[in-house]
Amino acid sequence: MRKICVVVGSRANYSSSKSVMRAVQKHPDLELQVIAAASALLDRYGAVVNVLENDGFEISARVNMTIEGETPVTMAKSTGLGLLEFPTILDQLQPDVVLTIGDRFETMATAIASAYMNIPLAHTMGGEVTGTIDESVRHAITKLAHLHFPASKDAADRIIKMGESPDTVHLVGCPRIDVVSEIVKNDNNDADQSWLEQEGVGGHIDFSQPFLLVAQYPVTTEYGQGEQQVNETLKALKEIDMQTLMLWPNADAGSEDISRGMRKFREHYDHEYIRFYKNFPVETFVRLLNRCACMIGNSSAPIREGAFLGLPSVNIGSRQAGRERGSNIIDVDYNATQIADAIKKQLDHGRYPSEPIYGDGHAGPKIADIMATFDFQIQKQITF
Repeated sequence: MRKICVVVGSRANYSSSKSVMRAVQKHPDLELQVIAAASALLDRYGAVVNVLENDGFEISARVNMTIEGETPVTMAKSTGLGLLEFPTILDQLQPDVVLTIGDRFETMATAIASAYMNIPLAHTMGGEVTGTIDESVRHAITKLAHLHFPASKDAADRIIKMGESPDTVHLVGCPRIDVVSEIVKNDNNDADQSWLEQEGVGGHIDFSQPFLLVAQYPVTTEYGQGEQQVNETLKALKEIDMQTLMLWPNADAGSEDISRGMRKFREHYDHEYIRFYKNFPVETFVRLLNRCACMIGNSSAPIREGAFLGLPSVNIGSRQAGRERGSNIIDVDYNATQIADAIKKQLDHGRYPSEPIYGDGHAGPKIADIMATFDFQIQKQITF
């Protein structure tokens, strides 16, 4: 029986791996190991580790690796700390395959540790273009990985062009779409309302009425500009004056700049129309995506899940530059007028047709089946 070790380092990591973890857990030839790491362990980012346990996943190990400060220096040091910790834990767990997700700093530490320890590395969501440090990390992990699970055809083609053997590249779609598809089929209008009213801070939200959903994160290559950038978004929201749910930022460098802008906004303006949250459980987040009138910010969710749902969305700035997107996206700069105008346009437009650019909702079982049977003796193809 193959032991598959999945590393979950953030709330986004979990939503991107949950369906795979379930499929591995159910597979007769696989054993699931789960490492909770980085911001997934921290209360200020929603303590995702508790969500994992509540969802029935046993935590095999924990990696405390996030250094306080959220600057480029602490981000680099956190990666190094993870690289110190992961080898010890992997040596203890002795997995047959390590599965890592996407492009975050804990993903880089996971990939390097696995590669140096000769543990086969599987990578989901590689090959995508975004134009920031995330893209550089993502492509670096591709070159370290032995098995690739890209979410779109463009990404799969790019991985092969980077020199990876076509035999190792499996176009399965994005595991996040699995969760979206399942939840939307079983959605009901009352789900999560009591939780949403108990959690968060700010104004009261009437979920029977239209609302906006906002998630704006720091762009690490634009460090120091986060407060100014989020201020433009907050100005636009103030102009729209529509009930809004807004997430606090993730743990990337520049997070404190975004948070500072949000705190100042709360102190200086009437914000009865807006409520702030540290984290949403995956199911709650998907239901909010399915119901909100428009999503605003620079998360990948409007581009990935949003295309599948036909969610009207406004993408701000450069964080998702170059990523494949559907007709549901309007791209704008860090400019309050542009943001407000785009929100109004999307509210007038309403829902878009579904575009399954990132999969059809069956990625998790496909990934589990491939990991159960893949011959990891296939040598990495190197081209010059």
